[in-house]
Amino acid sequence: MKLCRFVALLAVAAPAALWSQISAPPIQVNVRLVNVFVNVTDATGAPVPGLTQDDFSLNEDGHPQKISYFERDTGMPLSIVLAIDTSGSTHKDLSVEQAAAHKFVHALMRPVDQLDLMDFNSDVREVVPFTSSVHRIDAGLENLSHGPATALYDAIYLASQSLALRRGRKVLVVISDGGNTVKGVDYAQALEQARRGEVMIYSVIDLPVVADAGRETGGEHALMTLSQETGGKYYYAEDGNLEQAFRKVSEDLRTQYLIGYYPAHRITDSSFRTISVTLTHGATGNSAFVLRHRTGYYSNAGQ
Repeated sequence: MKLCRFVALLAVAAPAALWSQISAPPIQVNVRLVNVFVNVTDATGAPVPGLTQDDFSLNEDGHPQKISYFERDTGMPLSIVLAIDTSGSTHKDLSVEQAAAHKFVHALMRPVDQLDLMDFNSDVREVVPFTSSVHRIDAGLENLSHGPATALYDAIYLASQSLALRRGRKVLVVISDGGNTVKGVDYAQALEQARRGEVMIYSVIDLPVVADAGRETGGEHALMTLSQETGGKYYYAEDGNLEQAFRKVSEDLRTQYLIGYYPAHRITDSSFRTISVTLTHGATGNSAFVLRHRTGYYSNAGQ
């Protein structure tokens, strides 16, 4: 009742020009800040610290973009899905994977971070929903299921769907030998969902014998490409040394630059936008530096 009286009084007292402005529909601005997480390493693979906003140049679809936000060693909260392959081909390494995962979680997790634990074999199962409690995650790691087949792409798709609803940095860590043996989601669908969810995929490839020339490499290459396209990285668990691979993932996540920009100069109708980040000539030693970031995003990701 009070609101109705207020509107009636305003209609009488306000000048016509002012009333027309108040009653006019709001202007919709469909431009969102695009965040790009960038890792910079030197020739030895070590992180390169101390770079500034002026050291970076960013293009979208080949057109230069103005950097609106920059942060070094971003402390933005992490939302992580840890997806563990528990199929028959990895069963003998499961105890090693569990032990390494325990240490990884304890070393990486901060109070502001949350982790979701999944396992996948013939099916995909959420073992522990997103939580910041390492004790709940520890308990979940001791309660993994088993199955004969490997629903790898289903796991990536479902994990990316879940992460798409989160804020902050969205990370999927997959432990697998790379083989997908379940009909369902395919590689292209898994990659698209990861891109739409703005998910960085870190693949920890666990093989019985890395140097085995007779092994099937198709699954490995798929994991490598998924990681490269989403701005993550892949690691081999050399001789079953998963702890070393996990340490590298943790270090990578702690040494990221965050670059934000508002897209401009869109000249195509494609919903997928390519991103390219380079170092300017002012960045000392940049010829030996390697930059890693997601290769693009969907402008209609929320649709």
